[in-house]
Amino acid sequence: MVFDSVVIGAGGYGGGELLRLLMGHPNSGSIQAVSRSQGGKPVYTAHPGLKGFMDQAFHEAPDWAELAKSEHPVVFSAQAHGDLAQQLPDLEAAWAKAGIQDRVILVDFSGDFRLDDAGVFEKAYGKTHPCPEYFSKFVYACPEVNREAIRSAKRIANPGCFATALNLALLPLAKLEVSFVAVSAATGSSGSGVKPQSGTHHPERAQDYKAYKVLKHQHCSEVSRILADQGAKDFNFAFVPHSAPMVRGIFATVQFELPQGFDAHRLREHYQAFYKDAAFVRFAQESPRVAPVLGSNMAELAVQADGRSAVVMVAIDNLMKGMAGQALQNLNLALGLDERAGLKIAGRCP
Repeated sequence: MVFDSVVIGAGGYGGGELLRLLMGHPNSGSIQAVSRSQGGKPVYTAHPGLKGFMDQAFHEAPDWAELAKSEHPVVFSAQAHGDLAQQLPDLEAAWAKAGIQDRVILVDFSGDFRLDDAGVFEKAYGKTHPCPEYFSKFVYACPEVNREAIRSAKRIANPGCFATALNLALLPLAKLEVSFVAVSAATGSSGSGVKPQSGTHHPERAQDYKAYKVLKHQHCSEVSRILADQGAKDFNFAFVPHSAPMVRGIFATVQFELPQGFDAHRLREHYQAFYKDAAFVRFAQESPRVAPVLGSNMAELAVQADGRSAVVMVAIDNLMKGMAGQALQNLNLALGLDERAGLKIAGRCP
């Protein structure tokens, strides 16, 4: 099987990481790297690491007639939040005209279709969703629990980077009696995107550490949604995200009181059993580390408990397991491929 792809928003960090992965995927065919701002320029001008590997120029717009020649057409949207939601009705019409609407697999990196309620979306993102009628067409693609739904999906909502780390830490607790969970997580500057901002400018961030969007980060809504889908009732968690002086990576710490009948040993066994079939989850003895997962699709977890207090820690690369790597993992599932295809990449450390 060979799939051909269009990557919309290929000029950003997530798009560049995806191009790198597609170049090494055994089933990847032609790739259209689309960027309105970079159109006509060589791809390596935005992604220098791809020079010598991908020497084509950015497309200003997708060529749907060309994609229609593929037996397995794929579209990745690596655009900013809100862009795909504005474009999707026109895109669906263009795909219908090209004869691929029912065949094309769309994988969205943004938060536009991770929720299933317009009111919840407006509260999370502070704006009205332009086409909530499309919510039901998307599968929220957390492969550790939604693998079977992803296998038949044509419209895939990739989880957020913070949400991925929180999902992995919290999902094993969904059906346990845990009343309150305190969550803190630190992320690198690449999570804010390629466009410079005061909060991600290197002199402002390199020797600083701060919290932001305290108790109101938009990813909380999608985490709450999947916890409820997995059977959680009255599950309360408080999330404090932090800006860390690093470029890539997320480290999340989850604290809660041990459920009745659990000790440290049983809690570790519970997590290990929950993820026994997870292709990209591994366990650390003491603490996960960010460096060994960078550049990989691996999530590293550790479970600790002392007395009644329990801690679960998660480390991921925000551009890989938190974005492009997980997107490719989800595509593999949707195409019926080995979900590890193109992702058998060890982390780089040191």
